[in-house]
Amino acid sequence: MSRGRKSDARTNAVILKIGGSVLTDKNRESTARPEQIRRIAAEIGAARASRLVLVHGAGSFGHHQAKEFGLKEGLNGQSIRGIMPTHNAVRSLSDMIIGELYACGVYAAPVHPLSSCTLKNGRIAHICMDVIEQMLASGIVPVLHGDVAMDTARGIDVLSGDQLVVYLAEALGAEKAGIGTNVDGVYGGVRTDVSGEGTKDFKVIHAITPSNLGEVKESLSGSGGVDVTGGMYGKIMELAELAKAGIPSFVFNAEKPGNVARFLRGEPIEGTVISGD
Repeated sequence: MSRGRKSDARTNAVILKIGGSVLTDKNRESTARPEQIRRIAAEIGAARASRLVLVHGAGSFGHHQAKEFGLKEGLNGQSIRGIMPTHNAVRSLSDMIIGELYACGVYAAPVHPLSSCTLKNGRIAHICMDVIEQMLASGIVPVLHGDVAMDTARGIDVLSGDQLVVYLAEALGAEKAGIGTNVDGVYGGVRTDVSGEGTKDFKVIHAITPSNLGEVKESLSGSGGVDVTGGMYGKIMELAELAKAGIPSFVFNAEKPGNVARFLRGEPIEGTVISGD
């Protein structure tokens, strides 16, 4: 699968994705969690991370619209009417986040995938990296998000923030990537209760490598709420690809105060590391 232009050497760039489940109520259409957005922006400001690229999930700002208009079905008479309602929804969430970042002294600017990215059969074919690299060189935090995007094969499709993380990390030769969710990491292990039905054991898998990836895949389940981009399973499949490129990623709980700042500073926190060894 093509990732486009890649960096020839590792840089100190960091890709941080904050999931839509942290920033929004995924079960209520276009409902933000302003206290969480404000706190996370403050932690990013306090960490003073350089060369940071922020990606955020759409959460309830986009998933409902994408489902209503059938954007995953490609371009047709119905889905074409859903392009702007979906994009406007996710853009409004992005505006909220950037506004809070500015209030915390973080100079951020949006890079909307609808106008900067093309897909081919649902996978990223191209992103205008020149803009992102110029922002980073100027001390600006590029902010990207899940979005509807033009697709050279299907007309349009839904682009997940998880796919953006992988592409950007490889293109920039990032030092690491972080996935801030509403759980303490990737849970695995299935037990059988007295009724004979399998239930989750809720144990955090602290490390995912090629040696245990198959076992992890079997025990993963999707996220709650309306999600057209694959839930936790989709996240891990994307991050496993990133690990093949030698870039580690870390899944952690961004709802716990201080964890975002700790990740950016390189301090230890509970979570799951996905790496190539």
